[in-house]
Amino acid sequence: MNLKDYIRNVPDFPKPGILFRDITPLLSAPQAFRHTIRQFAEHFCDAKPTAILAAESRGFIFGAPLALELGISFVPIRKPGKLPFETRRFEYDLEYGSDSLEMHVDALPEGSRVLLLDDLLATGGTIEACKKLAEQSGADVVGCGFLVELTFLNGRDRLKNCDIFSLIQYDGED
Repeated sequence: MNLKDYIRNVPDFPKPGILFRDITPLLSAPQAFRHTIRQFAEHFCDAKPTAILAAESRGFIFGAPLALELGISFVPIRKPGKLPFETRRFEYDLEYGSDSLEMHVDALPEGSRVLLLDDLLATGGTIEACKKLAEQSGADVVGCGFLVELTFLNGRDRLKNCDIFSLIQYDGED
């Protein structure tokens, strides 16, 4: 199955000059969505993860069903102030400012084998922040999975020593 057939290109969104890769057609096609989850499961099952960490909100879409498929826990990573219990925070720089992500302090037992999952790998800032949160908890990151990777933005460079797996790659305007 060619998953690129289920990605819609939206030019000039969210601003002129940006070509947005819209995943909603894939989400509305059960066979493509199921194929996506099974491809992730097949690739990462030998790493024997014990938990999946995914950042809100689109990472949740893939992380939760993959956690069920693998029979492991799902840990949501959220923007500040969204989690009800005591949290661990990681702040990171963006091109024009900064952002931060949080997870519950008790979300991962030390020594957990964590798989990071998101819909898109672009510059790598968000997933790097997720990786740092996992490592602060004493977890080992065993892989990073993405539906779409924008290879020309070199996000892989921020994820040293990770098994990085993306189902769809774009080298530019292709």
